[in-house]
Amino acid sequence: MNPLLVAKSLGQRIWLDNLSRELLAGPLQKLITEDGLAGVTSNPAIFQKSISSGAGYGDDLARLKARPLSAEQRFEALAVPDVQGACDQFAASYRESAGLDGYVSLEVSPYLARDGAGTLAAAQRLWAAIDRPNAMIKIPATAESLPAFTAAIAAGINVNVTLMFGQQHCDAVFDAYVAGLRQRLASGGSVSQLRSVASLFLSRVDTLVDARLDGLGQAGQALKGKVAVSVVRQAYARWQARWHGPECADLRAAGAHMQRLLWASTGTKNPAYPDTLYVDELIGPDTVNTLPDATLVAFRDHGKAQPRLLEDHEQAAAVLAQLAELGVDMDAVSAQLQADGLKLFDEAFDKLLSLLA
Repeated sequence: MNPLLVAKSLGQRIWLDNLSRELLAGPLQKLITEDGLAGVTSNPAIFQKSISSGAGYGDDLARLKARPLSAEQRFEALAVPDVQGACDQFAASYRESAGLDGYVSLEVSPYLARDGAGTLAAAQRLWAAIDRPNAMIKIPATAESLPAFTAAIAAGINVNVTLMFGQQHCDAVFDAYVAGLRQRLASGGSVSQLRSVASLFLSRVDTLVDARLDGLGQAGQALKGKVAVSVVRQAYARWQARWHGPECADLRAAGAHMQRLLWASTGTKNPAYPDTLYVDELIGPDTVNTLPDATLVAFRDHGKAQPRLLEDHEQAAAVLAQLAELGVDMDAVSAQLQADGLKLFDEAFDKLLSLLA
């Protein structure tokens, strides 16, 4: 059986980390129908690659360049219809799953990552422009933008929180989500249709930590390739315990949905590791895994769809304890990775806007 469909039967939804007009022209509907694809994500790097390829964008780009618009306005004029088109192709999945499936994410400008007010204004503008119930607005998990995330949830906007790299990010995002739900309920709003995911990045964690472990002898070598998966297993266990415990009983009673953890950056960067490592090891209920095209193809071909996320919690705790004993501070690692991720998104957005200037 198709491993992608088995993963869905085990409670995990597979999203594609790609959006382009080539995808919308045919392949997307096939992925939805044959592979059970349940969503699509985008980011500045993805759009930069899609638009620079020229496929499907040439006429619109020429028309937009003839108008007195900023480069960012031109980008949104290209991106919003793409997101709307993808949302429409997922509309049946959204309806049939009662709002569990069928989401398409568009990110606010990465330039706003340290500007909470600007992030909220952009989220509200993009949400209104897309005007689809199965859209999600991506907001970074920076300290400055988390209040914007809370306010967006309170306003009834579906949000994909991005650029999370460790437990401290997970805890802060969980707190911000709960605060947003409570604000919405206090204002008389409904939470039953509201959905959110929290994107925890994986391969970048192992890439950075493995480099540090290289200088820590045999004990360090034994932990290589195990840290990101361990971080995820611990984060998932804590996330589930908090949502299903007494802390959130009032929200569950009001019909609120748990914010699902999403595994991002799941393409294996180290060729020594299995190309489906961050899929095989992390399948479990109430989760999403967003896959690059190559990883999706690889998992369909030879992935192992088993509920491994629910296993090896003690081993995960041991790995992280050993890491701390070796002097690797995961809070510092997470902070560095988030800063690095923001820089990469800024650079991709710079390149994207230069195409549209």
